[in-house]
Amino acid sequence: MGIFSRFADIVNSNINALLDKAEDPEKMIRLILQEMEDTLVEVRTNSAKALAERKDLQRRILQVEEQVADWQQKAQLALSHKREELARAALVEKQRMNKVLASLHSEQTLVEDTINKLSDEVGKLENKINETRARQSALVMRQNTAKSRKDIQQHLHSSRTKDTLAKFEQYEQKIDRLEADADSYQMGNQSNLDDQFAELQADDEIEKELQKMKDDVNN
Repeated sequence: MGIFSRFADIVNSNINALLDKAEDPEKMIRLILQEMEDTLVEVRTNSAKALAERKDLQRRILQVEEQVADWQQKAQLALSHKREELARAALVEKQRMNKVLASLHSEQTLVEDTINKLSDEVGKLENKINETRARQSALVMRQNTAKSRKDIQQHLHSSRTKDTLAKFEQYEQKIDRLEADADSYQMGNQSNLDDQFAELQADDEIEKELQKMKDDVNN
């Protein structure tokens, strides 16, 4: 697969769809990132090669332009000395170098287009990698949260936890009974005191009534 077609597959890929189909989404996203990073290295390598080629082309174009100008000067020199055949030969060479120059310019245009395309693709691929890494972080966070929730639920429903909760309930019931006994004892004491005071009051009333009867008899 060519680098450009593979790049298009990666950039246009639906990461969510791939993850939905994956049995191990975390592993799948690592593989996707590895493929993206490998492709990015390849794109950057080709970009560096294209930049070097452009620099070499610029040097060769300058050389050929100098040769074209040189043959032009030679043709003029020959013609100034009435050497038409020599001037014609110089113009033939000039024409040949112009064809070479035209070919180099065409090649330069292709190289420039390749450099622009590679530069654009590097930017798109970097964005795609950043986007995928963000999804990877979110995926890992979700996975860790789900694992923590699962661990908590397993702990809550474990026999050890149930035994602990049952013991707490027993302690609560025991404390409830102690509190009830204390309340009952307090109420019993209060009732006993009330009875004693009521008895004293009754005795007082009887004594008062008896004294009154005595006073009536004496009078």
